Amino acid sequence: MKLTVVGCSGSFPSADSACSSYLIEADGFRLLLDMGNGALGELQRHCGLYDLDAVILSHLHADHCIDMCGYFVARYYRHDGGRAEALPVYGPEGTEQRLTTAYDDVPSEKSMSEVFDFRTLEPGAFRLGPFTVRTDRVCHPVEAFGFRLEHGGRVLTYSGDTGPCAALDSLAEGADLYLCEASFTHGKEDVPELHLNGRQAGESARAARVERMVLTHIPPWTDPRINLRDAREVFDGPVELARAGAVYEI
Repeated sequence: MKLTVVGCSGSFPSADSACSSYLIEADGFRLLLDMGNGALGELQRHCGLYDLDAVILSHLHADHCIDMCGYFVARYYRHDGGRAEALPVYGPEGTEQRLTTAYDDVPSEKSMSEVFDFRTLEPGAFRLGPFTVRTDRVCHPVEAFGFRLEHGGRVLTYSGDTGPCAALDSLAEGADLYLCEASFTHGKEDVPELHLNGRQAGESARAARVERMVLTHIPPWTDPRINLRDAREVFDGPVELARAGAVYEI
């Protein structure tokens, strides 16, 4: 698997990165995890507008899904005069309605579904192209999912947005690469069931015995160096900070 960080900023774009979006490729299949603020523009550095094979949205907060509205425009009003084929889009219940409301000017209530084949996420496992995808609900104020992608004996886990929870550790068990959010600063923010701090991300990686961790979804007002230090204090494996444009071979 090949992971490209399209965007990794939390809550809103930073000067250096769009919000959450991650391109996963294997055997010619292109899967996008999340499409937050600014991600559609950055995606075009790595992939053609019509080259995606599927999109998965971890949850329906704007910093993870709002650029799907712009992507609707690109697919519905395609420059060659024809609409793009309906792309599989996996998301929580109500994804179509959320995006239709956010766009607020669709030709009809069903226009989104002409170019997006909406599919509702549920805990469990399914095949998607060359990937086996296992998903479970994680700890966040809205319905939110974490993901475990397996291909060729390798494992990538993406936390989405979550506080500490057993479901997250299970999805990460033995992962070769653990893409884990670390929004909060240890000792500064303590809002239950919302986000992880750097130390909690490291504790999750240690509990799951992962090989390597990449910290992501760090908001512009959070010092990433502190979160990196805190994660390294409790997890002995390699840890680094996500950055826009970074590529990982898994």
